[in-house]
Amino acid sequence: MGNHKNYDVWGGESSPTTEGLDSIGKKDNGPIFVKEHDDEEEYELDSNGDMVRQQGMNWFITGLCIVGELAGGGIVALPTALIQTQFWFGIVLTVIMSFVLSFTAYCLGQCWVILQRMYPEYRAHCRKPYPEMGYRALGPVMKTIVSVFIDITLFGICVVFLLLVSKNIHDFIKAFFDGNVSYCIVILFVALFLLPLTFLKSPKDFWWAIVSAMITTSTAVVFIIVGSTMDYDTCYKERGMPGFHVQDYFLAFATITFAYGGHSAFPTIQHDMKKPAEFVKSTTMAFLIVLCMYTPVCIVAYLSYGDSIRDSVINSIQIKWIQQVINVCITLHVILTLTIIFNPINQEAEEIFRVPHAFGVKRVLVRLGMMIAVVFVAESVPQFGPLLDLIGGSTMSFTAILFPALFYVYLYTKEKVREEYKSHGIEYDRIPTIAQIFQHMPTWKLIACIIVMLLSLLGAGAATYSAIRELSSTSFEVPCYVAPFLKNNDNTANSGAHTNCCGRYQNISRYSHDTNFNLNKTCAKPNLKYYD
Repeated sequence: MGNHKNYDVWGGESSPTTEGLDSIGKKDNGPIFVKEHDDEEEYELDSNGDMVRQQGMNWFITGLCIVGELAGGGIVALPTALIQTQFWFGIVLTVIMSFVLSFTAYCLGQCWVILQRMYPEYRAHCRKPYPEMGYRALGPVMKTIVSVFIDITLFGICVVFLLLVSKNIHDFIKAFFDGNVSYCIVILFVALFLLPLTFLKSPKDFWWAIVSAMITTSTAVVFIIVGSTMDYDTCYKERGMPGFHVQDYFLAFATITFAYGGHSAFPTIQHDMKKPAEFVKSTTMAFLIVLCMYTPVCIVAYLSYGDSIRDSVINSIQIKWIQQVINVCITLHVILTLTIIFNPINQEAEEIFRVPHAFGVKRVLVRLGMMIAVVFVAESVPQFGPLLDLIGGSTMSFTAILFPALFYVYLYTKEKVREEYKSHGIEYDRIPTIAQIFQHMPTWKLIACIIVMLLSLLGAGAATYSAIRELSSTSFEVPCYVAPFLKNNDNTANSGAHTNCCGRYQNISRYSHDTNFNLNKTCAKPNLKYYD
């Protein structure tokens, strides 16, 4: 908060007054509220000591914000993960992981609420709420580790989404225009378009983007279901499924983690809530909505297309106008999501370079530099699917699964131990011991957190290895700035048509009986070893 603070105290339904308070700070007729006036903002404390701002996003809008962050990349990539795992196991794994990641979102939200209860300084504007949780839970070294992991995760997500948007726009151009603009050039133009949107300060400055993202996502889901259903009669008879490959299961774990693991940005979103303690409502609503979006899309995609699906289910839709409506909707959604995702890494960079909070030249330069770095990586690894698996299997397994459970265990215990010491007039601010954790942490919560942490460690190791192997071998693609100097370079992103035809050999089209049908102009180049 600011340097000068004034406090008013009142309770129950009475007017603001301090009359009638007993020795422990409660009124006879209701809970106590403490209002703090500050140079920046005003807030209240409810009976639990939880902060209530005068202004901020409510839990419903916050939930939509979370949906907007999660749903775009997952909708197009998750069907591939289920095909990799012979579908039925993938469905079970998706449901389990949605509950796991919903639980860790709850843990992360509770960590921030605990911090605001114990340390009043976190009730003011905080540029790096997630690392501060690591600091208060396990010390300054963990704060640095969390910052590094979050920066890598969010940076990777920005690259993946930039590639996805560019791919969709490139496919749109191939669908409606004869010219074949270079995919690498499209990446540059998309980045230039996005740059001004990254100058906004925080999620509350662009709530309109959240609502728009929800509309575009819902529209895309409906059209994917409609398009896949209309292709069913043509494709299902020749539908194939890949053989069993252990590596594919680990890659599926990475994809599912990416689809549900937007936790790196959650604390920044929660920080702008009017009532941060209600974040659990937001995450519960958001994960249920996302699960309801993902499940029918995966089912109809599996039934219609099988292993003809590639990185994105969009390209498997064979009716061009439906395919491109989905394309446009997902593109708009991801662009709007990027305005949210870029914010935390930009704030992290601004903290490093000591950029003032007010808008100015330094903010423009730092955020421009961040966009240039994202574009460079995108041009170096011009395929969003393998990169998505790498991010989901590596750093995101820590930021979305391990860290929230670990920090919750320590901060929950720390608050309980601190209350005990405070009752004896002793200030306590040390890292809890293992014995204190077992003494104060509810058994079921401790067991759940331990299982979740073990899952993240095992899954992260195997998925990261599988993703690196995929990226460096079967899915390797020449960087954009190297390709022009190579002879006979066949850039996968630029070659072929915009539709992945169905069937075991990816050569079946609903337009095969048309007299003007041309296989090479209708179907993208087959990749029969995609799942091998």
